[in-house]
Amino acid sequence: MAIVYDTYQREAPQRLPLLGWADPSRVLARRHGQPVTAAHFMAQVRAVAAGLPAATAAVNLCEDRYAFLVAFCAIVLRGQTNLLPSSRAPQAVDEVMAAHPGCYALGEQVLDPAPQGYRQMPPLDAAPVGNDAPWPLIPIGQVVAIGYTSGSTGTPSANAKTWGSFHASNAGNLAMLQAAIGPQFDIVATVPPQHMYGMEMSVLLPLLGEVGVHAGRPFFPADVAAALAEVQAPRLLVTTPVHLRALVESGIALPPVAAMLSATAPLPFELAQAAEQRFGAPVLEVFGSTETCVFASRRPTANADWSLYDGVTLHPQPDGTAVEAPQLAAPITLADIVSLSDGGRRFRLRGRHADMLEIAGKRASLADLSRRLLAIPGVQDGVVFQLDDGDALGVHRIAALAVAPGLNGHAILDALRRAVDPLFLPRPLKLVDSLPRNETGKLPRAALLELLHRHD
Repeated sequence: MAIVYDTYQREAPQRLPLLGWADPSRVLARRHGQPVTAAHFMAQVRAVAAGLPAATAAVNLCEDRYAFLVAFCAIVLRGQTNLLPSSRAPQAVDEVMAAHPGCYALGEQVLDPAPQGYRQMPPLDAAPVGNDAPWPLIPIGQVVAIGYTSGSTGTPSANAKTWGSFHASNAGNLAMLQAAIGPQFDIVATVPPQHMYGMEMSVLLPLLGEVGVHAGRPFFPADVAAALAEVQAPRLLVTTPVHLRALVESGIALPPVAAMLSATAPLPFELAQAAEQRFGAPVLEVFGSTETCVFASRRPTANADWSLYDGVTLHPQPDGTAVEAPQLAAPITLADIVSLSDGGRRFRLRGRHADMLEIAGKRASLADLSRRLLAIPGVQDGVVFQLDDGDALGVHRIAALAVAPGLNGHAILDALRRAVDPLFLPRPLKLVDSLPRNETGKLPRAALLELLHRHD
């Protein structure tokens, strides 16, 4: 395989290791019940990288988390960029590939239909030929991934991540988790590695933090329990509010966990409290975005305020909050409205600028309205959102979708009427069998509007 870096030392960019493991014999992953050492992993990375085509970028479509790790590092080793669509739906993949002419797609499975230029990785079960070469070093400025937002607030947008920025963001996550759990732990994650939260917590942590990871992506509660049983204690469960609620309501017993980590959607206090009582471990929540990566955390049952990672500074603005962080080359402004405390080291989320509603001089937030909808007994899932079309005065209607077997719309509206101002009652409110949540539990706006119109 050709060397992709400048051979002139005086011109060589600053580099950081592709793998943060000092001991080649340490277990990086557990796959099919078997441990995979760091040395075995790196040998497979080199073998896959040698067979990749010349290109600038590749869509990483691996379903198996270990295969994703191998593919991710192989693509990086070739000096290429991992493209991470908001989903693996054919249309989403095609759109990303169209935006990067000359790229290819890489995965471990046989796909039918497959994206144009799709390449299937060789089987990873065979033992690779190892060598004693030192771990590769990657230029800090190399763009190793481009992550796309989920589309929950509109069209997915591209966000480039360099190897230096990933090292910086991982340092904050690792410090937070080690303070809560200890220096070493194993991860089981229910979120896909293509999502930035999954990337940070189940790809970067095992690559750079000497943390073990389970290769699967368990979905059902029984699968989560089985995956946790296959890794070593202390165990960290990386999940979402949707999966956490399913675990609590299933009544299933889990192997002892050191902590549960949640993101991708607001975590209701009641759910965090129920999970802690049910599984005897703290529920931690992290705050960030595809644009910024994670930059704050909290334990919601103990504190409503978020604690910023070291080196992070927030600057509240009328329409959002500017974020300065070690992983960001320049401040990024998010739509979240915050209030600072503790000398600026803590903040409380007051809502999102786009979520804030003002009608006849009264204010509310879509997030709070959704929370109150979900708090109604019998409502299993639900969301309140604003429609695009305004009335003659420019006021946009509020709509809601609810999963509530055994209830009717009038009963739900009556319950909401006792909790919110009548001005903010959603009309229309439609009962549906399920909400169009994506792999991380988010609700793309286009899918919500389509479902609403289907029930008109």
